[in-house]
Amino acid sequence: MGLRLLLGSGRGNRVRFVLMTVGGSLGVCCLAIVLAIPGILAAQDGRIVGRQSVSPTAQSNGVIADGYPLTLDRTDPYGSTPLTRVFTARGTRSVEPPPGLPSFPRVGEVFVSPQLHELRRHNPALAQLVPGEEVGLIGAEGLARPDELVAYVGMSRAELSGGSPVERFGERYGPPPTLDPTTLGILRFALSAVVLLPLAVFLSVCARLSAADRARRLAALRLLGLSKKGTQRVNAAETVAAAALGAILGLGEYWAVNQLASRVGLPGFTWYPADGALTFQTLVVCLVGCPALAWYVGRASAGKAAANPLAVRRGAVEKPPSKWVFLPLIAGLGVITGYCVAGATGHAPTSTTVSSLLMPLAIILAGVGLALSLPSLSRFLAQRMARSTRSLSLGLAMRRNEAEPGGAIRVATGLVLLVFAASLAQGVVIELNGVAKSVSAVQTYEISYGELSGPQRRAVEAVPGLRAHVVTLRSDSADTGAAPSPEAVVATCGQLREAVPWVKGCVDGRPMRLWDATQPEGNAKAGGSVAFRLKVGQHSRDLKLTVPEQTMRYRDHEDIRVLPIGAFLIPPAALPSNARPESATLTLVSGPSEKTVRTVLDGIGGIAPMAGVTTPGLIVDSFQRVTIVRTLLAVGMILGLIIGVAAYLVAATDRAVERRPQVTALALLGARARTLRAVQVVLPLAVGLVLAVVVGKMAESSYLVTGGGAVFWDGGGVPLLLACALGVLVVAAVGALPLVGRRIDPELIRRD
Repeated sequence: MGLRLLLGSGRGNRVRFVLMTVGGSLGVCCLAIVLAIPGILAAQDGRIVGRQSVSPTAQSNGVIADGYPLTLDRTDPYGSTPLTRVFTARGTRSVEPPPGLPSFPRVGEVFVSPQLHELRRHNPALAQLVPGEEVGLIGAEGLARPDELVAYVGMSRAELSGGSPVERFGERYGPPPTLDPTTLGILRFALSAVVLLPLAVFLSVCARLSAADRARRLAALRLLGLSKKGTQRVNAAETVAAAALGAILGLGEYWAVNQLASRVGLPGFTWYPADGALTFQTLVVCLVGCPALAWYVGRASAGKAAANPLAVRRGAVEKPPSKWVFLPLIAGLGVITGYCVAGATGHAPTSTTVSSLLMPLAIILAGVGLALSLPSLSRFLAQRMARSTRSLSLGLAMRRNEAEPGGAIRVATGLVLLVFAASLAQGVVIELNGVAKSVSAVQTYEISYGELSGPQRRAVEAVPGLRAHVVTLRSDSADTGAAPSPEAVVATCGQLREAVPWVKGCVDGRPMRLWDATQPEGNAKAGGSVAFRLKVGQHSRDLKLTVPEQTMRYRDHEDIRVLPIGAFLIPPAALPSNARPESATLTLVSGPSEKTVRTVLDGIGGIAPMAGVTTPGLIVDSFQRVTIVRTLLAVGMILGLIIGVAAYLVAATDRAVERRPQVTALALLGARARTLRAVQVVLPLAVGLVLAVVVGKMAESSYLVTGGGAVFWDGGGVPLLLACALGVLVVAAVGALPLVGRRIDPELIRRD
């Protein structure tokens, strides 16, 4: 009966069914994207584990390594990107090669990933870092991502004497996953708030298109003798049919999006098309879960017409919203306020178990409470303004809102929840930035002085983002007594002041002992002689220096030391112009921000790609993790924006068409079209957006309090949220244009 009513109730009903199907397909596509993200990450981690070498098992007489191939792994930063080099040496035993390789490379051969192949073409200097003749590319089964930098370099067993024997590849306990469980849990929580919450509203909106007309049609069936449950099933059958077709269409849309996006890639995150293939769990959720939700919504939306058919007649007065709808909002705000007060008073909770349960529950209650409280708030505001205004046009529009406040929840909920979720996503980004951000005031980069030529060294020292640079000389012999290997720092006073927080008593051009004010006085004995090995042209000679008596005090950074303890300062002029220290380190100093560190590492990689760069306190892999999380959150925000705007446009257009007779009557009584548009659509949305910004900022702050970070309050994010809310109002104003047309059709009100 439901399908017969669908196909035989006119063109308008069939158009509505098509809109429901298309809208449902969009929601299913977004849902499939969210569900595919953990599978993509798991597939990438699985390939990384699959290429880890496994050593032979130990026997009673020790490890049997004779004849097994040897491997040695090295991961170095190439700019701000990890470069993995696996040095291999063939053996006499037959062992399966690493995944993605047809065989072990011979001596002088190298297999590289496609991205590294392109880099070698444009930067021939990489041949020194990845030596050998390129004989092939690594297959997809041996790479985590298409843009990964990996190379297998063939060497002789004599050259690889420090390598480990390998029996097979596929270590069970490989390196840590791309995203650890905690970070993945945070990402899932954020995506659920940003995407799944608006998605549930969107699917509900699609399932309730033309609700008033369908309610009267169902009431007629009920009055003709159809049972209450039968009436609900008739309505549910129509929504389930639309949801089922929409689910199939949405999965097809996801397949097309996956094929296109995987080949184009996202900023900082790429994957193979097979990684994003639809899984059994995704198919079950989309093909079973979405129609099940539609069945529930269809039965629930027909409950009023089935229970009391006369309550949905055209002249019936809508029942005022219950005051109990404020209970979820009050409960959620109670928990959120408690955490905010605890953070403000310096009593942040330490129990992560309780917070991990309470915080998501409070956020869910607050989000649901926002949606449920909109009709009551809209009705209350309409009553007050209708009583106080002297404008006939505004008064009529407000009375319309007071008589039918339930329409606000359909129109405004999607965008209100989007702004609420955007604030939460901002809190997640702040927390992840706090985890990845260096706790030190600076970041240092150490490069062996001998790896850089003169022009390279001068270019590296001029990389944008650097604050200072110093050179540290090391000596293997000394007669200072207290310090067996004193070190010398080659720098000017200006460079020292830029490198460390505090310097006192420095005189340019004069050697001085360095004394950190937070440490005991230097170990180098004044007057002692120290020799440093220098290379002048093709010859080496010793530079003998005397430890000065004059002392210069300074204070180094707490977490990262720029200057060695017990060293002494010598001016750059003390070294011969054409001399190069054989044992020295160039230390570069920059700010700790991620953008600055990326700029510096990329600059060094472009100037000296073969130079080994050590970054104390920083793991280059963490850059990749943070970039992936940010990219996925950005994808979630874009999906949430698409869903929220689509939900609003669908609901606003449907409500405008559905309420056109009543709006036409108001226009004939003197209400202006502009006023009706503003009051009936924009005003309820503005009330909801104000609540969303306030509650969202409180939820964000409470989330940061429970996260254990140092940042609790983020005032800098308020302008962004207000800008988002203003943009939403602009979209609402545009979407309200079809509400009242310039031409009034009397046929619209003839039946009333």
